[in-house]
Amino acid sequence: MVPPPAQLAAPHGYSGALRLLPMAIDTTSPVPDALDTPRLSTRDKLVLFVLCAAQFMVALDFSVLNVALPVLGADLGMSPAALQWAVTAFALPSGGFLLLFGRMGDLYGRRKLFLSGLALFGAASLLATLAWDPASFLAGRALQGLGAAAIVPTGMSLLTTTFPEGPARDRALGISGTLLSLGFTVGMVAGGTLTDTLGWRSTMGLLTLFALIVLPLAPALLPESRTPDRPRLDVPGAITVTGGLLALIYALSTAADHGFGRADVVAGLIAGLLLLAAFVKVESRSAQPLVSLPMLRRRTVAWGNIGGLVTFSMMSTVVFVLTLYLQEILHLSAFETGLVFGVQGVLSAVAGTYAPRVIGRFGPRRTLVGSLVGQGALIAALLGLDTGNWSVWLATAAVSLASMCHLGAIISYGVTVTSGVPDEEQGLATGLVTSTQQIGITVGIPLLGVLATTSDDLMSGVHTVLALDTAIVLVAAAVVAVGLRVRSGAVEAEPLGAR
Repeated sequence: MVPPPAQLAAPHGYSGALRLLPMAIDTTSPVPDALDTPRLSTRDKLVLFVLCAAQFMVALDFSVLNVALPVLGADLGMSPAALQWAVTAFALPSGGFLLLFGRMGDLYGRRKLFLSGLALFGAASLLATLAWDPASFLAGRALQGLGAAAIVPTGMSLLTTTFPEGPARDRALGISGTLLSLGFTVGMVAGGTLTDTLGWRSTMGLLTLFALIVLPLAPALLPESRTPDRPRLDVPGAITVTGGLLALIYALSTAADHGFGRADVVAGLIAGLLLLAAFVKVESRSAQPLVSLPMLRRRTVAWGNIGGLVTFSMMSTVVFVLTLYLQEILHLSAFETGLVFGVQGVLSAVAGTYAPRVIGRFGPRRTLVGSLVGQGALIAALLGLDTGNWSVWLATAAVSLASMCHLGAIISYGVTVTSGVPDEEQGLATGLVTSTQQIGITVGIPLLGVLATTSDDLMSGVHTVLALDTAIVLVAAAVVAVGLRVRSGAVEAEPLGAR
């Protein structure tokens, strides 16, 4: 799934790197007016439609092609090993350039970069639809990923700067989060249906159609926004963080199919870690850093992102192993498997409707911890799965309810991470949130899912993965609760080293 953005902006006119706010910001206490139902104007609804449709389109792209890969490979003459690149070619630029494009939107105009990303995504989807050989198809996928890297952080920033802090923004975030979650699930169902009826090219054609609908509406509706003082772009920081993320995403994506023993996987992991270490060094000496290190030391940013990383990585692992379980052990068809995850999508939509109200009542940090606990407990219920056909009902119920908790964690971690971030740095903040999402989706399957695929007994492997998944989520909930001091009530937006 893909995350919603964050919220809570500081006053305008903030210049330079993000500095720690001296006042305490209590985002765990109830917010009385958050329970009110705000009314959006017709223009607000149209703006929300454009932003949410673009995010839905990107979320759809994450999953719509999965079922079509075998048919696609046969048509274009791609070997099974080469099919991995249909996914990796998108994941590399979409994850690697998020932080850079988020910051570029802050500096040079979020609307401008959003529209550019949308146009690039639409053109790339058309290229992938009309692809005549593997090279042209993979080029289209890579350009789609590059467009997505521009759309996601700038779209989220435009949402958080367009809708004022309070009930209107809470409602907008809830709608956005729901559609993002639905996009991933709809893609799984639509991918199989379109491939069986119209062929694999229709999956890419659907994305082209979305871009053609959204792009003409966006210029007239979306306001331009950027950082007023236009500081210089931190080029060394951009090179090291983008290179590090690209290397890590490549290594983890490749490891999911081929294991961690390959030389290119090991080299990618080492290069990625070294480049990210160099990035930290560069940022500590930069007058205008791409990422302010004091920002990363804030409790809300550090522990909120840990919660986000865990909820994404562990839920993506559950979806992966359940797909194997339903098709390989219970022998459900791809369409029947899609229906199971379709129920998951519907209940996620319900959760998205109520999540802003829950956050308003209990605060985002308590909601984050509670959602992680609920996600872990419901994953534990999946340990009751066996080879009996009745297990499909347990799988459907448990993964659907776990996804409701997962969506609550997505929205609340985004709110937690960006509490107090000024409008002019919303691109950076949402870039951090979406980078956590991309890394989480990428890291979960190679780290845990591979235990199921390499096990001599698939059922035993599925149980092992689910047990480890449960333990990681519940331990993370406890650690995040302590780190955010949830038990003490009000939690200040302070650096990790304070007090």
